[in-house]
Amino acid sequence: MKASEFDKKFDESKDISKYLDISKARRPEQEQKRVNVDFPLWMIHLLDKEARRLGVPRQSIIKVWVAERLEKLS
Repeated sequence: MKASEFDKKFDESKDISKYLDISKARRPEQEQKRVNVDFPLWMIHLLDKEARRLGVPRQSIIKVWVAERLEKLS
């Protein structure tokens, strides 16, 4: 399929998923890298309390809070 045909289908809101190979798709700037961070116990307890309140894992709270802080730097 030519790019112009693909673009036309996309612009017409037609399903183009069958034309895509997403097996090697990547999200730019979203690749994961594992890091270890040591927190004092009082922080862990408060993080866990907030995570339970929101019904999400501790890691989600940490990621969101760090992302919010980093966005303020931009």
